[in-house]
Amino acid sequence: MSETLISPFERRRGLDARPRFATLPPRADVVVVGGGLIGLSIAWRLAQGRRSVAVIERGRVGDGASLAATGMLAPAAEHEPGSDHLLPLALESLHRWPGFRDALRAASGTDIDYREDGTVVLAVGRDEVERLRFRYDLQKRSGVAAEWLSGPQVRAREPLLRPNVTAGILCPLDAQVDPRLVMAALLRACEAAGVDIIEETAVDGLERRGGRVVGVRAGETTISAETVILAAGAWSGQPGLLPDGLALPVRPLKGQSLALRTTRRTGTLSGMVWTAEVHMAPKGDGGLIVGATVEDCGFKPGVTAGGLFALLEGARRILPGVEEMEVEAVWSGFRPTSDDDAPIIEEAARGLVVATGHHRNGYLLAPATADAVAALVQDGALPDFARGFGRARFPSTGEGRAVA
Repeated sequence: MSETLISPFERRRGLDARPRFATLPPRADVVVVGGGLIGLSIAWRLAQGRRSVAVIERGRVGDGASLAATGMLAPAAEHEPGSDHLLPLALESLHRWPGFRDALRAASGTDIDYREDGTVVLAVGRDEVERLRFRYDLQKRSGVAAEWLSGPQVRAREPLLRPNVTAGILCPLDAQVDPRLVMAALLRACEAAGVDIIEETAVDGLERRGGRVVGVRAGETTISAETVILAAGAWSGQPGLLPDGLALPVRPLKGQSLALRTTRRTGTLSGMVWTAEVHMAPKGDGGLIVGATVEDCGFKPGVTAGGLFALLEGARRILPGVEEMEVEAVWSGFRPTSDDDAPIIEEAARGLVVATGHHRNGYLLAPATADAVAALVQDGALPDFARGFGRARFPSTGEGRAVA
């Protein structure tokens, strides 16, 4: 059982479908280690290029971070000091999302609740206005689409908010999807393209020959491959998944979230709303996602009273209607976070490609990551938009930096 589902109080919004039963093949053109959003997106893109692909997932599809996420595609709202190097990739990937959405819908027959609602980042009380103004100035200097809103303008857009909301930033180009629907669509698209998806199977090590990675070991079984792609999220730095002497500066950051059920009586938000404490995202099925805590506690699973209190108090601080909303689900997951919160995308060794460390931007960066890795496998080089995200940007990536 996945570590993210151990708590008896934990109940996340899960998939309605499971992969068809598949056994480990003796060989595939590409083996993808990790059956989350990034792994399935890459597998689908490569299978579209007529490559045989096998995805091996240590738990169940989406258990790590993919089904724990809110599904925000928010490069403007996410932009913060120190993230200038990530912004071009984030904007490029947002630009690719409509095409990714359309292709995924055509391949799977599934709508993913793609919504171009924008995001409103709020100041609550006068003390937070200066902080919000600093954020707005940063966005404008970086060329990000953003509009300053007064308190009355914010409440005109979101009339259910409390009067203590004093200002806001509208990020009009931000969007969102429903992670459950995206993962279900990717599952169907991968299987329609012939991808083998094997769950509850841990990869124990890499097969190497002549200084090149030529496959993986899972238990007593060896799977040969021309290329192995490591997309195991927060588990990507685990022993056995990397050649000796190579390490990834990736660690898990736990996040707790909850889903509320809105009704005609409670009302809901028209789009995503952020505060210093929480973000809230309304979904097409009437759910309202409230997230997410940030806990640097390793792989410690479960939902805590303190985490839920912080989420509910943060939501109630701006949206009084949450008091009447039913709690539909609560859950936790592990964000794969690099030392600078940006992804690691590169050929780390001959025959081994790494795509991990997307932090809280996995959904936003999925199309660009999938396209970049597909280009790397097919053409031997990353496209310009994805260069500069290798391990060389970190001061040290020696063995001591791996997180277990």
